[in-house]
Amino acid sequence: MKQRVISAVVAFAIFIPIFIIGGLSFNLAFYILTLQGLREFMKVKEKEKKFPDFIRLVAYIMITLLYFGCTLNGNMDFSFDYRMVAGLFLTLLMPVVLYHNEKVYNIKDAFYLLGGVFFLGFSMSLFSMYRTKGLDLVVFLFLITIITDSFAYFGGMLVGKNKLLEVISPKKTWEGTIIGSLVGTFVCTVYYLTVINQEAPIFAVSIVVLFLSLVGQFGDLFFSAIKRKYNVKDFSNIMPGHGGVLDRLDSIIFVMLAFTFFVNIL
Repeated sequence: MKQRVISAVVAFAIFIPIFIIGGLSFNLAFYILTLQGLREFMKVKEKEKKFPDFIRLVAYIMITLLYFGCTLNGNMDFSFDYRMVAGLFLTLLMPVVLYHNEKVYNIKDAFYLLGGVFFLGFSMSLFSMYRTKGLDLVVFLFLITIITDSFAYFGGMLVGKNKLLEVISPKKTWEGTIIGSLVGTFVCTVYYLTVINQEAPIFAVSIVVLFLSLVGQFGDLFFSAIKRKYNVKDFSNIMPGHGGVLDRLDSIIFVMLAFTFFVNIL
């Protein structure tokens, strides 16, 4: 517990100023987290076999292009260069034939990396894009996951009896999920109506926040399924007691993705 507290304090001390400052500092910080996230994503699969160095280099280059190539304009419309997507497909799929060795690099490896680079590159770029729209919005999205996860954890400990998905996450319960969702929805709806938009319809905001709360918990389960598949406890130990980047950002990544459906509504 002491180790977890120390790690959390250090992380807050580093990232709270970065969140407040925004701009280039924020973009670079989350770019570094993106690279670390991809490293962790590759590392869990490398328990089976290591990716060729060239493929790893290509993956880092392509995720860099995706991260900095995605944009959100003043009309809240997303855009990115399709040439990057085409390049991503070609550079990760063609080596399957060029290596022509199942033990070195095969089609399963290619599609694993293809999905990971595209998924992480786009989703992590959303942090940067939403920060340009204001600190209050980013705090709102993070608050959804923090409140939901915290109360789901304590609710599950206090009254949890019915397992949610024991095969993926043995400690999660239906009771914890319900408590976390309800408290997260209430607190974050109040925050949105108080800080961001006082004139927004309370019912619409509540429904959206509830949806984001549930999706965030799904994200947690999704990344837990990956760890279960490759039999690892954490993606890495970059934050002692907390795990890696993907362990800490699992829920918020899915919340960011889900919010794209409502960015022009709220």
